[in-house]
Amino acid sequence: MRAEVGDRLIVEAPTDHSSGRRGVVVEVRGEDGQPPYVVQWDDGHEGLCYPGPDAHVKHD
Repeated sequence: MRAEVGDRLIVEAPTDHSSGRRGVVVEVRGEDGQPPYVVQWDDGHEGLCYPGPDAHVKHD
């Protein structure tokens, strides 16, 4: 997975009864766009994220 600042990180919902998460990458801490990322989530929280297999990046 590779991301740049400004890309959208989308984490899919693990079940039909829960919602996924979406946010914007505000900092890339890994080399060459690799995780971890600091993400500003749509709910206003910001945190360090090591995305799993249920996540993907949408390049803007």
